[in-house]
Amino acid sequence: MTAGSTRRPTATHPRLAVVGAIAVAGALTLTGCGDQTKNAQSSDTGASASAPLAHLLPADVRGEGVIDVGSDIAYAPVEFKDDSGKVVGLDPDLAAALGRQLGVKFQFHNGTFDALLTGLRSGRYRIAMSAMTDNKSRQQGVDPDTGKKVGEGVDFVDYLSAGVSLYTRKGDTRGITSWPDLCGKKLAVERGTVSEDLAKAEAKKCPSGKKLTIEAFDDNQQAETRLRSGGADAVSADFPVAAYTVKTSGGGKDFQIVGEQVQAAPYGIAVGKKDTQLRDALQAAMNAIIDSGEYQKILEKWGAQDGAVQESVINGGK
Repeated sequence: MTAGSTRRPTATHPRLAVVGAIAVAGALTLTGCGDQTKNAQSSDTGASASAPLAHLLPADVRGEGVIDVGSDIAYAPVEFKDDSGKVVGLDPDLAAALGRQLGVKFQFHNGTFDALLTGLRSGRYRIAMSAMTDNKSRQQGVDPDTGKKVGEGVDFVDYLSAGVSLYTRKGDTRGITSWPDLCGKKLAVERGTVSEDLAKAEAKKCPSGKKLTIEAFDDNQQAETRLRSGGADAVSADFPVAAYTVKTSGGGKDFQIVGEQVQAAPYGIAVGKKDTQLRDALQAAMNAIIDSGEYQKILEKWGAQDGAVQESVINGGK
């Protein structure tokens, strides 16, 4: 999420690859999931002695048979809860496929997006997988606004490419067709995402008397609720999320995308800087499912096939 991160043929694209129309693959839940409670859900894969890449994992991970994943589980179609409360989406399906290669389960724990890397550094999660944009500030542990060090950076295993989009109420665009049109308007975003970073950068460009007001929320569903009620003029989110929301919310009657995607970048699985063996095992497993064709099938299921990459790389974001 984007801030929020993504992969492409050369995995260096940041988060703006054109992702195709999002298929309605699972019901969009509107319950907020951005709280910090560790509402754990596991991907539906079990440890297997025949897992071809299990030997690549660190010994402690092999022994536990589980990888704890920090994720903001309110970002359909990348990760969200279906009507039964099960965690579903693009990331959980990819995690299940990785688990079959590595012989472990990926257990998803819900948290607010802006706290996921803190949870990773503290040991609450072993990895973070949550539509997270791979960029230099996250790799280096630097605040993008101040340039100051805020913690140890992370490494990313890149796996998808996606951009950032704007959407408004359907039929009520308020003249918004691009980011400069947001000056004098109110934009709702998810806190800690690339969308928030872009909004702050755009706000600095606005002329006097046309302030861009930014409202940041714990999760994207809260931002959409604000837009739906008329409290904001637009929402910014990753294109796969924006397209899925526009297609599904209110039966397609609530919102519309305006303008073009911006800030193409890779999504990446975040791993601690010292956890290099796990990082490399995840990359090998991702490349294995890319080569087998399972990766492509999962992306097609969730309408994200246009963001596919030909190879997973480490720290491909800029």
